[in-house]
Amino acid sequence: MSRTTSRATLAGACATLAAQVSGNLGAGFAKQLFPLVGAGGATLLRVALASLVLLAWRRPWRRPVSRALWPGLAAYGAILGIMNVLIYQAFSHIPIGIAVGVEVMGPLAIVLAASRRPHDFLWLACAVAGLALLLPWHPGQTLDPRGLLLAGGAAVCWASYILTGRHVAAALGTDAVAWGMAVAAVVVVPILALVSGSPALLMPHALATGLAIAILSSALPYGLEIEAMRRLPAGVFGMLLSAAPAVAALTGWALLGERLTPDQWLAIGLIVLASAGTAATSAQRARAVAQAASSSGTKSG
Repeated sequence: MSRTTSRATLAGACATLAAQVSGNLGAGFAKQLFPLVGAGGATLLRVALASLVLLAWRRPWRRPVSRALWPGLAAYGAILGIMNVLIYQAFSHIPIGIAVGVEVMGPLAIVLAASRRPHDFLWLACAVAGLALLLPWHPGQTLDPRGLLLAGGAAVCWASYILTGRHVAAALGTDAVAWGMAVAAVVVVPILALVSGSPALLMPHALATGLAIAILSSALPYGLEIEAMRRLPAGVFGMLLSAAPAVAALTGWALLGERLTPDQWLAIGLIVLASAGTAATSAQRARAVAQAASSSGTKSG
């Protein structure tokens, strides 16, 4: 590997991890805001301000969206908004690391559902075992079932977000998230304003914290991940993203004093292992397909 390639790989890895730290810092600051404005109020600030930040940054209106794409974009944005509502509600009941660990089951399920290789069942077993350790069916488990259900709902939304977002992202490229967050704001902000609206939302402290959350949880991770994807192979990028539950748990401990039990750390470890293993085998499968296609093209030529 050349020195230039090594530097690019290191820069991409650092950008990926920085994106995860940034996003989880945003989640931590949001949870600190819950006593003042509630989980719904924090979600309102995050979605509303993130949509403004992303629109100002990307200015997607300069590239018009075709009429045929709007139904898919509307579904994509609505799911993004609902996912934000559910995960913030989950944060209000269970530690951030646990909530993120359950949430990543959504994209993990998509990858595993498309796989038929024997070793992928090992990753499935790791994921199931990790989830089983979190479920409140033994006396020592202290997690609020409501938080687990809400995080499970966010996982379903994340899976749906990926499935609906493929066509939208293919058509709009990097504008997709900006348009999606704008649609999310249109869908959920009015409802949250009615349900969770409070004069405290307009306090300078709440607005400043909300802006920080919007930047840390949306704009900054988005920009860092774009840079990382430019520098890293897809498999390496996926394996680094698999660390999200562990990064979330460490952020929750450092910022909020959230302490997990040994069983809960083991559960997060198993989920991280399942995600990393799935990313690695998916990358191997993609390389094998590409090599087969290349070999076929060479023979036909």
